[in-house]
Amino acid sequence: MSKILVVDDEKPIADIISYNLKNEGFEIVVSNDGEDAVKKAYVEKPDLILLDVMLPKIDGFEVCRRIREFSNCPVIMLSAKEEEVDKITGLEKGADDYVTKPFGHKELLARINAHLRRFSTMGGEQKELKEENQGLEINHENYEVKRDGEIIDLTQREFDLLLFLINNKGKVYSRAQLLELVWGFDYHGDVRTVDVTVRRLREKVEPNPGSPTYILTKRGFGYYFRRS
Repeated sequence: MSKILVVDDEKPIADIISYNLKNEGFEIVVSNDGEDAVKKAYVEKPDLILLDVMLPKIDGFEVCRRIREFSNCPVIMLSAKEEEVDKITGLEKGADDYVTKPFGHKELLARINAHLRRFSTMGGEQKELKEENQGLEINHENYEVKRDGEIIDLTQREFDLLLFLINNKGKVYSRAQLLELVWGFDYHGDVRTVDVTVRRLREKVEPNPGSPTYILTKRGFGYYFRRS
């Protein structure tokens, strides 16, 4: 049974989401403010977090940033705001998805299941893929990435994207292709999502993010992982 942390300061909304998800067989933990959400994410170790943006004490963006310091579980941000800047901010703080209120139960459930399925599939049987002469090691069991022996914590989406590019070294993919192949058909974001995730990933894995050596840009086309 997957555990979901529902974070929303509007109790009626949190209650409805919790009720519907419990009926789908999920274990639910609820939080109504930002500081409590960070604590529960650390203690309860949920498999996925539904995180409202507007929260008392600290907002959802800051909650997401703090959670990413100790967890890479999928985070779906919920907000009544439709502005693109809010979506980009959420992604930059480490969110995996962004759903605008009001939303239907079926849509939310589809996104939850897609993220849980992808998160579980990427775990799989423990194995390591070492990139010879490039200093990167990937452990599939715990989403652990090392560069020159040092651990780098990635979110689920960052890990998925890095692994996809590594498995297709030298092949250039457009933003639209990456959105389809890594995020999946069920994702309703735009291609800027790819740019944000690539930038976050470079900041973590590249020795010099301003002059990347792993994840390269093919001007006018897209991104690729360099060959050895």
